[in-house]
Amino acid sequence: QVQLVESGGGLVQAGDSLRLSCAASGRTFNSYAMGWFRQAPGKEREFVAVIRWSGGSLYYADSVKGRFTISRDNAKNTVYLQMNSLTPEDTAVYYCALRVTFATGLSAASVYDYWGQGTQVTVSS
Repeated sequence: QVQLVESGGGLVQAGDSLRLSCAASGRTFNSYAMGWFRQAPGKEREFVAVIRWSGGSLYYADSVKGRFTISRDNAKNTVYLQMNSLTPEDTAVYYCALRVTFATGLSAASVYDYWGQGTQVTVSS
């Protein structure tokens, strides 16, 4: 089994920064990719960013490109999402998700095998 635990959410003002963490435990060895998604009230869950464990290839949603940075620490089995220049439109519950084996279409939530419980990010104007 795999457990994913997010942390680092909170209430900030527009223009501020936050860093989210996602710690993975359990049978994560040689997993393929870790993604971040978010879901605002009344909206569907949307892709934010993804990073491959091996090689470190990464991709971002257009809405966060240039403001958010995804990174990983393989030794700690942890993935981070550094979020800068936050706006009220970034307010959502943020989830990390793990894909165990190779897959394409990593921006689709349905591709992922495991999910964390989510962490709330609220950005006030």
